[in-house]
Amino acid sequence: MNYYVKEIFYTLQGEGVQTGRAAVFCRFVGCNLWSGQEEDRQNAICKFCDTDFIGTSGPDGGKFDTETALADRIEQTWRSACPVEKKFVVFTGGEPLLQLNCALIDAMHARNFEVAVETNGTVAAPRGLDWICVSPKAGTRLVQNTGNELKLVFPQVGVQPEDFQGLVFQHFFLQPMDGPNRKTNTDEALRYCLGNPTWRLSLQTHKFVGIR
Repeated sequence: MNYYVKEIFYTLQGEGVQTGRAAVFCRFVGCNLWSGQEEDRQNAICKFCDTDFIGTSGPDGGKFDTETALADRIEQTWRSACPVEKKFVVFTGGEPLLQLNCALIDAMHARNFEVAVETNGTVAAPRGLDWICVSPKAGTRLVQNTGNELKLVFPQVGVQPEDFQGLVFQHFFLQPMDGPNRKTNTDEALRYCLGNPTWRLSLQTHKFVGIR
């Protein structure tokens, strides 16, 4: 199988339960909710995405012919010389489950990586994942309805937190939608979490501190 990757980089996780943890991010090309082209945004299922997942020209991006080649590149990107019980890789996108498969997960496990995915939940996750973060989008059918954390970008027209809190997840997060209304959205998310303690507030700390 060929894997098409926008970028691979070493950073700290900025959101959710794993905030602050050193990780290699592998961003796959492509999404099933938006083409990534600005001219298509108004007709997209998800209109608020701010991620560039088009093409393979990003840092360490490219086409990888085998899971071994991609796993080797991810391992090379891990910069820490300090021993850790488990290295950490986050597969993201776009929609990573259009490409992430059992062979690549197994290859990462063989290199002592804990494997996480950030998905919109419209594609079923393959076996073997160590951490599943689902971020539902309005106007879609949630196929992956179990996991470790559910992170809802908030507010979204047509979808409410209570639509999801009965699902089998360990953690439920509201993440204020970025953009010109971020302060208002943050205040609204904060109020909701105070009134509904099942939900916790997730902030995009990587944007505050200026890392990828």
